Amino acid sequence: MHFDKEIDTSGLNCPLPILKAKKALTDMHSGQVLKVVATDPGAWRDFEAFAKQTGNDLVLQEKTEAAMVFGLKRR
Repeated sequence: MHFDKEIDTSGLNCPLPILKAKKALTDMHSGQVLKVVATDPGAWRDFEAFAKQTGNDLVLQEKTEAAMVFGLKRR
């Protein structure tokens, strides 16, 4: 998958991963995809809710051994 921008929020707890993703998305154009790496256990639910609330598409959601990776497509 192609990502237009990537942020690493590893080690940050809620709500910082969402806030950093929101800020990054404001600098992006419609259709671009943001990759977010997070380690906060609550990030899985948080990014699902964030996508629904903002209208951005959650196009990637996967767990690795070390972190969770999310792909958000800007609306």
